[in-house]
Amino acid sequence: MENQIDSPARKSSGGTLRSPCNAPLLALGLAVGPVIALGFMRFAYALLLPAMKSDLDWSYATAGGINTANAAGYILGSASGAWWARKFGSRRTYMWGIAISALTLVASAMSGEFTYLAIVRFIGGVATAVLFVVGAALASRIPTSTPGQSVKMVGIFMSGVGIGIVLSGILVPVVLTWLGSPGWRVGWLVMGASAALALVPAGMASGRIHPTGQRTGRTVSLAFLVPAFMWNLLYGAGYVSYMTFIIALLNAQGLSGWPATVFFITLGLASAASTLFLWAKIIDRLSSARALALVSLVVLLGVLPVLVGSGLTAALISAVIFGGAFMAGPTAAAVLAKRSLPPEARTSGIAAQTVAFSVGQGIGPVVSGAMSDGSWGIAGGLWLSVVLILGAGTAALFQRQSHG
Repeated sequence: MENQIDSPARKSSGGTLRSPCNAPLLALGLAVGPVIALGFMRFAYALLLPAMKSDLDWSYATAGGINTANAAGYILGSASGAWWARKFGSRRTYMWGIAISALTLVASAMSGEFTYLAIVRFIGGVATAVLFVVGAALASRIPTSTPGQSVKMVGIFMSGVGIGIVLSGILVPVVLTWLGSPGWRVGWLVMGASAALALVPAGMASGRIHPTGQRTGRTVSLAFLVPAFMWNLLYGAGYVSYMTFIIALLNAQGLSGWPATVFFITLGLASAASTLFLWAKIIDRLSSARALALVSLVVLLGVLPVLVGSGLTAALISAVIFGGAFMAGPTAAAVLAKRSLPPEARTSGIAAQTVAFSVGQGIGPVVSGAMSDGSWGIAGGLWLSVVLILGAGTAALFQRQSHG
């Protein structure tokens, strides 16, 4: 059972912490979870996809199917994340999530057989969803002096996604340039080894955040979050379709090699910087409904440049706008749970939204991939993203701030 620390100087409404001034460092330590869960496990697949498609002779629908297997696991992990945390404790669950994720990244290199990869990616989806849900809940419990600072801790945690994109955007192209298309296996191995190293900062950070032990004994209804669930479903489907096939689109436009690498790194840097320094302030000042709607609008605008134009300039504009906003959505969703739910219900609230998000992530790549294989081409699949994200922004406007 996780220990309680009862010193008044160490207490806050969100949890306990040995030194409040260490809050940003703890959030940064927890951020290795999103580095692995999304930066490595999910988004690096876009970098590896052209090489895997070429080496394994895949169609785009097959490529989307592998991503859907990962998303299916993500659904199961999201749905069960709160249960695992209650059963084994948040820290132990978080650490096991990272360890299993690292193993599945390594296992992804061992075979190119579709069924094998689908199973491995499914298991990886379960593990990464659990660590993401539990990690976000841990970040929301880091004690701070003001609500705005608390939002910032969630933002720091989410910035791990951008950091992971930058790291994979450096590591994967180097490997593929060196080894060619068959080098996709080494790409997975390198990310798996990097994920294993993340156990050190994750363990140090998660070990210093403790639950309050507060329990009300009442069941909190999540029915008021239906608009947020719809937002997560549509947004998840829309944004992941872009992230899955954008590199393939750039390659089709003649932007393979270093231009695609520059695009991916720019997207990651924009994501990390904006999540850290911009969106936390915006989300803190807006209602959750308006924050989710605003994020949707900006992300939608970020998809358009590569659809209405071509070339490196259009790609970089897209990378800056889309990358600068897409992870603000999950940040705003986590903040909604923190604002509207009591501490003991927050993990469940985050998990329930993540389930809807995961369902969208599973549907999006398959439909987008099928459209990309047809007469519409890859651009047609990405136009689907625009429609889905527009629907998400509309749904968000109906979200209430509280369950009361």
